[in-house]
Amino acid sequence: MTPPTLAPFLKPDGLEMLHPGAALREASVLTEAGRYVLHRAERSLRVRSPYAGAAPNRAVQPVVLVPGFLAGDASLAVMAHALRVDGIRTYRSHIHANIGCTLTAANQLEARVESIVARRGTTVRIVGHSLGGMLARTVAARRPDLVSGIVTLGSPMLGPGAHHPSISAAVEVLVRLSRAGMRGLMAEDCIAGECARQAFEACRAPLDEGVEFTAIYSPRDGVVDHRACIDPQARAVEVRASHIGMAIDPRVIARVREALSLDWAGSAHGSLAEVDSGEIA
Repeated sequence: MTPPTLAPFLKPDGLEMLHPGAALREASVLTEAGRYVLHRAERSLRVRSPYAGAAPNRAVQPVVLVPGFLAGDASLAVMAHALRVDGIRTYRSHIHANIGCTLTAANQLEARVESIVARRGTTVRIVGHSLGGMLARTVAARRPDLVSGIVTLGSPMLGPGAHHPSISAAVEVLVRLSRAGMRGLMAEDCIAGECARQAFEACRAPLDEGVEFTAIYSPRDGVVDHRACIDPQARAVEVRASHIGMAIDPRVIARVREALSLDWAGSAHGSLAEVDSGEIA
């Protein structure tokens, strides 16, 4: 049984597979985790629980957090907590493990966003890590009536095939399991066939002028070629963090917070129609 071959259009000219040694950059996630622990300890002296001491940030719309490849909503729990401390309402994507067909995942995320918009009476913003950012961009391009802005973190939208060899190995395992009959996993068509082409084109579709877009990337990224993350339609923001660490580094979370608040005070994109207890739905 031959291993699956990634479609050439997923790695355009000028973008490269990372050298195996690039994974060593990801070791800095330990430093980034420590930085978060210290930051949270400092914050706890001022804020004892989510929403305590501060009213919800009415200038910022609800935020849906979308995890990356092989990850689930739990991978963004640190970021969700940090945003909620600042009064930003966050919602899970309901992705337990991002290992299935990208087109199917985008459809499911669209349905999730639609339900949140119906519940809250306002458009939302989406923050997506890695593959989650590509899903966010797909939904934003399709449904500007639901999504008013996105923030992507290390999302290789220009070339999802420009990644570390370990990602290719993980994809191969998923495809082989799919061939063996396991349901809900990425299949060969998802990386080399028409499904892959449709997913890539959907992710690259033009965004409505009213959709704010911030693309956060790191030259220290040890998982994807950071150049693939700099979408020409986005406001690009450079950080110094590992790929995994983007989800927990307080310096990156601060950039996310700034992007969510950018130009939104006094916006006319909707009003909060629901007041809840701050629980992530």
